[in-house]
Amino acid sequence: MSSGVLQAALAYAIWGLFPLYFHLVAAVRPLDIVLHRALWSLAFVFAVLAVLRRWTWLGEVMRRPGMLATFALSALLLSGNWLVYVWAVNNGRVVEASLGYFITPLVNVLLGYFVLRERPRRAQWVALTMAAAGVLWLTIFTGSPPWVGLIIAATFGTYGLMRKTAPLGALEGLALETLLLAPLAAGLLAWRASQAGSGLQMEPGLLALLALAGPLTALPLLLFAAGARRIPMATLGVLQYIAPTIQFALGVWLFHEPFA
Repeated sequence: MSSGVLQAALAYAIWGLFPLYFHLVAAVRPLDIVLHRALWSLAFVFAVLAVLRRWTWLGEVMRRPGMLATFALSALLLSGNWLVYVWAVNNGRVVEASLGYFITPLVNVLLGYFVLRERPRRAQWVALTMAAAGVLWLTIFTGSPPWVGLIIAATFGTYGLMRKTAPLGALEGLALETLLLAPLAAGLLAWRASQAGSGLQMEPGLLALLALAGPLTALPLLLFAAGARRIPMATLGVLQYIAPTIQFALGVWLFHEPFA
């Protein structure tokens, strides 16, 4: 097994277990969770960079303004994906969110084929065709367009493509994304903290759980970004079924959500 496959598989396994964490912080509004995720992820990633003393990338970013625009877009896609996913989990729609990640691999393969000119192997086409048929059946069975799932698939699929072709490494790229999100996140969080029952006005235990979102968010993203740079989009797409399979099982059997 290649290192890229292992890194991506571990990232997807961690993401598959995320509903367990978000149920622990369900008392916090989805937007506040996303804002905390951005800030605590920034703190964690920059702590790692400080330990490793890896700062030369900042000079490269300053010399290439176009890189800022690229990572601003990837940061926007990432935060949008976070917000929709957290909202879905906290509103009892884990199954629908998992459907989005079932669709995402199909988006990955299509982007790899049309944008990167990748040519999946025959076995991968067979597996993806079967997966597409399953997704179509699930979509018809639910009886309504899976808007949550479609948004999740579109945002994360495009994010995966951008990180695969990004000019920065996994750690530096995530650092730049969270750095670009930080001013907006800090400003919104400060404003919401002044509103009753939101922002920073919470029990210490709950705030500690939100701080845990830093490493919980950063570690799988680092694994994903590192793996995405080493393996084809088609392989990345097949591996991605790990996360929604775990999420679907949690939604149906642990959280007792109806699937109909």
